[in-house]
Amino acid sequence: MKLQLDCLPCFLRQILEATRKVTNSIEIQEKIIEDAIEIIKNYKKYKTPPELAREIHGLVKLYTNNPDPYKDIKKQSIKTAKNLYNFLKGFLNQQKDKLYWALKISAIGNVLDYGVYSQVELEKNIEKELKKDFALCDLKDFKKLLEKAKKILIIGDNAGETVFDKILLEELKVNEKFYAVKETPIINDATLEDAYDSGLHECSRIISTGCSLPGIDFKECSQEFLEIFNKADIIISKGQGNYESLSEIKKDNIFFLLKIKCPVIAQHIGIDTNNYVFKKQG
Repeated sequence: MKLQLDCLPCFLRQILEATRKVTNSIEIQEKIIEDAIEIIKNYKKYKTPPELAREIHGLVKLYTNNPDPYKDIKKQSIKTAKNLYNFLKGFLNQQKDKLYWALKISAIGNVLDYGVYSQVELEKNIEKELKKDFALCDLKDFKKLLEKAKKILIIGDNAGETVFDKILLEELKVNEKFYAVKETPIINDATLEDAYDSGLHECSRIISTGCSLPGIDFKECSQEFLEIFNKADIIISKGQGNYESLSEIKKDNIFFLLKIKCPVIAQHIGIDTNNYVFKKQG
């Protein structure tokens, strides 16, 4: 999905909030915002929102000498999600269509996105979120592919959401299951450390995409990821950043699983914001 003008003010808000989380220095905050504005002036050189996000959020790392500004938030998100794990498993076991609700639980985890929301109180809102159905759900197509699938790849998004994805992986009856995360920290996206902390190694093989942006850039993907991406029978792409990166890829075994949080993506998909979608590519 191409970068839109509406993305630009959102990036400024994100970077200001990220800066305030890691430093109280007004001087450093000003430098970061000033440099961010200069980057945004040249927005046309970036094809997708994740490409611009990497450059802007890199300023926080640069000026604060902090390679992982969201580290504490990620740890708290994983802790919060783990506290909900038993409740969610109990809920799932009571459902008739367990696959549908495993997907829905995974989608609810996408709420843990501090690149979009400054505060997330998921524990208080979990029952309300569980009552919401998918606004778009290509479950029939998914089940058809799943019947013959031997290899499935989930491209992860945020730390904490990883625990919700574990519940989905445990429900998928496939021989080979892979879970891909970012190579290096970017916003609160999950890295290898976050994936292992979430227990994903217990139900899948964890791999790195090789990417340092909050999405996918095939020019920097690891060879391992590319091989699995090309050979997987089913690919589940989690979250907005991965959707922005992969929505133009012509591959009919990709399914996008996310909560729509921004109007640009809402318009692109054709579903209002604050709705959950499970969308087949094409």
